[in-house]
Amino acid sequence: MISREAIRDIFGVAESEERDGITMDDSEFNAQADAMLARIDAALEACDADIDFQLAAGGVLEIECEDGSKIIVNRHGVAREIWVAARAGGFHFRWDGASWRDTRDGAELMGKLSGLLSQQSGENLVLE
Repeated sequence: MISREAIRDIFGVAESEERDGITMDDSEFNAQADAMLARIDAALEACDADIDFQLAAGGVLEIECEDGSKIIVNRHGVAREIWVAARAGGFHFRWDGASWRDTRDGAELMGKLSGLLSQQSGENLVLE
């Protein structure tokens, strides 16, 4: 198994790294990512959709739709991003100092996840 230090050396990721003007160390990233995963978990709990979900240790949230399809939301520590895998594709979100934003189109994570989940489940869902 490759150590975190080796990964940082290989990919040039510093212990405290600046991305898009935002400096975040491991503990800050973990705190922000855990807070967002907890927020998503609470929003899923509050919605009336016919979905199953489980937030597992290590920051992996698995959402299963009625048809058996899944959306996976997880934190990626080395990249300091939250990743979403859905039927529509893979999406990476980076903390901008105020919210988690898609690295491609700048969409906010909860809004994008609401759309992906609505599309995949066939139900109109808004996660808040």
